[in-house]
Amino acid sequence: MSSNPLPITLRDSQESDMAAIQAIYSYYVTRCCASFEEVPPTVEEMIARRAKTLARGLPYLVAESDGEIVGYTYAGPFRVRSAYRYTIEDSIYVAPGVVRRGVGVTLLGGLVRRCTDLGYRQMIGIIGDSANQGSIGVHRKMGFVQEGVLRGVGLKFGRWIDVVIMHRPLGDADEGLPAKNQLGLPPIP
Repeated sequence: MSSNPLPITLRDSQESDMAAIQAIYSYYVTRCCASFEEVPPTVEEMIARRAKTLARGLPYLVAESDGEIVGYTYAGPFRVRSAYRYTIEDSIYVAPGVVRRGVGVTLLGGLVRRCTDLGYRQMIGIIGDSANQGSIGVHRKMGFVQEGVLRGVGLKFGRWIDVVIMHRPLGDADEGLPAKNQLGLPPIP
């Protein structure tokens, strides 16, 4: 983290945040390999994606500094098979002008706490591009360990891209079994 951290407020996202969120995400779609999408989704598509996340009872958070959205994070199902229902995958994006100023750590820390409070037991980070040291570093700071690298599984900007798989336990992790239907959610559709 930089010696000049931003003053950050972490809060639940609102639909009115989605234009700013779409602008941040579009940067990563069009200029980086953090996202494997190649065409930026519209604001309307981002609104629909957020609604789907919230309908699952999952967190979708924003970092705000001086009234501006400077990053966002959300949780999604790791896989759709019901046995994975206690494992969650994180997504995190920081506005390009404020990287290395504490935004990523604040976002991921908030997401970890929220998912732990919801009863999830494991969190997976699937990081696009093994050269993405910023995201890998944020995940490490938040207790994730690298479990593996899938070499050359993506093709974007005329080059093969790796995926780094990171993992951290949440709450009781794999110690004991959860209470029946601890999450209060139906199996992931």
